[in-house]
Amino acid sequence: MNPTILRTSTADLYDAHVLKNYARPALTLVRGRGSLVWDDQGKQYLDFTSGIAVSALGHCHPYWVAAVQRQAGELIHTSNLFRNPNQGELARRLVGHAGPGRVFFCNSGAEANEGLIKLSRLHGLEKAGGVEGKCYKVICAKSAFHGRTFGAMSATPQEKIQKGFRPLVPGFAFAELNDLQSFAELVDDSTAAILIEPIQGESGINCATTEFLIGLRELCNRHNLLLMFDEVQTGVGRTGKFFGFQHAPIQPDAVSMAKGLGGGFPIGAVWIRENAADYFHPGSHGTTFGGTPLACAAGLAVLDVIEREKLLEKVTFNSVAWMAALQELVKDFPSQALAVRGRGYLVGLQLASDPGPYLAALREAGLLAPVAGGNVIRLVPPLTATPEELAKSIELIRGVLKTKA
Repeated sequence: MNPTILRTSTADLYDAHVLKNYARPALTLVRGRGSLVWDDQGKQYLDFTSGIAVSALGHCHPYWVAAVQRQAGELIHTSNLFRNPNQGELARRLVGHAGPGRVFFCNSGAEANEGLIKLSRLHGLEKAGGVEGKCYKVICAKSAFHGRTFGAMSATPQEKIQKGFRPLVPGFAFAELNDLQSFAELVDDSTAAILIEPIQGESGINCATTEFLIGLRELCNRHNLLLMFDEVQTGVGRTGKFFGFQHAPIQPDAVSMAKGLGGGFPIGAVWIRENAADYFHPGSHGTTFGGTPLACAAGLAVLDVIEREKLLEKVTFNSVAWMAALQELVKDFPSQALAVRGRGYLVGLQLASDPGPYLAALREAGLLAPVAGGNVIRLVPPLTATPEELAKSIELIRGVLKTKA
């Protein structure tokens, strides 16, 4: 097929039939392999968007592809009216990473966070002696991002997310990230839980400190609150640990995850510690598509590759030199690059001005990366990205900074 015809046809189809809720660049991707993707004109890009931290193994990892193909030929969907072996095994593997507890499978990060919010309501109901509407408040961080469904959106204190959709779900309060006192001041008899991202991804790669997370655990213990972590973006190896909270010596009560868990196949999950898991009973929560044999086969393949290729260790090791090189860019271009933040393969380069022209120049140079927090270039390479590919990203960013100087 003539690539020009393909590009025009795809653009026309989007213009005519796809909801205009995304401001997409004029770029049509048609093929990927590892850390690389190609557009419909045959141009190659280093993909440090990774489907917004979804393609944990890069594109078309042969082990993942074989596992999904094999399962697609055996059994795809059964609903949760019946058991399937893959769901039980994936739950076992996730419990092994998170700690004693149980797992609920769903389809996305927002849906996983809705599960956390429902869990907090059930905990509050128990705290209030079975009286509904008395204890249901969840304290979140300012600038948080937990999703775009109504509960998750209500937990996301950003005008660009909430505008036009009020009235929102009641019961959320917001404190300053890394300010334990501001969280403590919001705790009262109506408080059921605290919900936090170990690293705020969408809002600019803002990291919660170890001391702050330890303080939150102690605060929750003191007031019988659930400590819930949104690990949708930080989970499944993104920071060099399987979960972002594992960089601190604490144990949460519940964790949401999605994105990298399926390696590109839609899947979400909620892990809940053993005692709190008893809040849910038949009929209290569910989903038709959650935890299908095919989705769980994809998740199991991701976990297999992470373990077999020692990706946690590689992310931890490789990110040290990469972060140091990014810090050098800040030193060399102080009027343009202000700071580097993040951990592992979740990194943000904060700019002094609108990142739009920089992102466009990076695309032209051959590097794909998304924005975060208004003025931050978010760099989320696949966990399989090599030191050479990380170094190439530095070379391309440096080249763009030079042209913009």
